[in-house]
Formats: sequence, C-alpha cells, structure tokens
Amino acid sequence: MAITLPAPAKLNLMLHVLGRRADGYHELQTLFQFLDHGDELTFERRDDGQIRLLTELPGVDHDSNLIVRAAFLLQQESGCRLGADIQLHKRLPMGGGIGGGSSDAATTLLGLNHLWQLGLDLERLATLGLRLGADVPVFVHGRAAFAEGVGERLQPVELPEPWYLVIAPQVSVSTAEIFSDPELTRNTPAITVRSLLAGGGRNDCQPVVEKRYPQVCNALSLLNKFVPARMTGTGACVFGSFPNQGEADKVRRQLPATLPGFVARGSNVSMLHRALARLGQEVDA
Repeated sequence: MAITLPAPAKLNLMLHVLGRRADGYHELQTLFQFLDHGDELTFERRDDGQIRLLTELPGVDHDSNLIVRAAFLLQQESGCRLGADIQLHKRLPMGGGIGGGSSDAATTLLGLNHLWQLGLDLERLATLGLRLGADVPVFVHGRAAFAEGVGERLQPVELPEPWYLVIAPQVSVSTAEIFSDPELTRNTPAITVRSLLAGGGRNDCQPVVEKRYPQVCNALSLLNKFVPARMTGTGACVFGSFPNQGEADKVRRQLPATLPGFVARGSNVSMLHRALARLGQEVDA
C-alpha cells in the first residue's frame, strides 16, 4: 500500500508585522496563496511501526526532519501502530520562504492519515501541525487564506489565480534571524480583509532581508524591470505575477542562468487537496 502526494509551494502575497508578543513570537497578518508546483512525497505502509525517511537532505538529521517529526507526532497522538517508508522528491529550495518544510510536514500528516485510515479531521490535523510550525496549518487546510496571530488563525479567501514567476536566489534565509533584527518594522497597523483585497499590503520583512542578503536585493531589482516584484515570507524567493503562462515564461527566459526560477499557476485550492479528493477522500474546508 503506497500513495504519492504533492507538497505545494505557497506565496505570502503580503506580510505585516503588528508587534512582538509576550511569548517572543510576532503578531502577523499575511495572505497565503498556493502554487501548482512543489515537492512530492511517496508513502509506503509498514506494519512494524517504523518511520523511515529514505531520502537524505544535506545538513538535516533524519529525526530532526519535519517529515519524520510529523509522522512520529501523528503516530503518537493517534496511537497508531503502523509505520511508513517515505521518499521525498525535493523541488522547493530550503530557506526560500515558499513553505517547503512546512508543506512537506502537512502532506505527511494528511498522507499518513489517509494511508493509516485514521479518520482524523482537518482541525485535529491542523492543531498537530501547529506544533511543528506556524505555516503548517494553512497547508493542512489547503485553502488560500488571510492569516493572523503567528499565522494560525485562518480566514479562507477567494483570490485571482494569476501565473507567477518565482526567482530563487542561491541563499538560505534564517527566519529567526530576520525576526530578531532590531530594524524589523514591528508596529504596522492592523488591516481588514476587505481593505487588503481592495489593494494594498507589503512585506515588512523585505527591507531587512534586502539589507542582509544582496542576492535577494539583486533578484528584486532584476524582476522589477519587468513586473512589480515582492519577496515571499522571510525570503529568499521573490515573485511577480503575470496574466498568462506565456508572458511569465518569456521573462524567465531572460533571467541569467545563475539565477534559478520557475513558473507556476496560483491556486486557491491546494493541489494536495485536489490529489486527496481524487483518492476518494472527502476533504472539508
């Protein structure tokens, strides 16, 4: 028994930092949308309870990987005695701000919930996911959303679904480093969903990242020659939107070979959830 599922990328179309919380985290407002591009995971059931990630990631210890941690957490919280062999086809850059690790963790939770026939609902899985990372719940729910708190309070939204060109500078940005920077703006006034969708919003982390990482600053400058460019999350990836795939591909072909990137369609419903629906699992919002 084996299944293969996608772990889609996400974009933060805006990211406001409202203030620092008493627990040391930051109060945020952000707008998530998924991309039809991402990692891919294959899960094969084991009857002996072992969790084995068969794909090594440079610099990441097996038991520290979010995929393995998600599998162990689901196993422990559900009391399930089954295990899994997991293979990862990695496409998304690490430290890129497009949710690679968090998306892999969410796909693991939903994939093993299906493979082990646990029957846990999305709210329960999202609660588990929050213990792994603030971005995991949005991937579990699989809907474009306006998010508040540390990113866990989600309000589904309907957004245009343009094509995006995403540029991935060859640098890994530390989220903790950016949020601890004394120059980070931490007093942006709260915005309503209505006013946000009418147009507006920025990424408060972008000026800090541009100053610390010239590779990101250069990528933004290059993309801005063709289309308004913005950084996603705490970087390093930057993006611009296009009305169709052809125009996005045309700009991509003009990028230097030393600056990798990809073109993908924006999606309000995660391709993970579409894949699960094809497997016959009812996925509720």
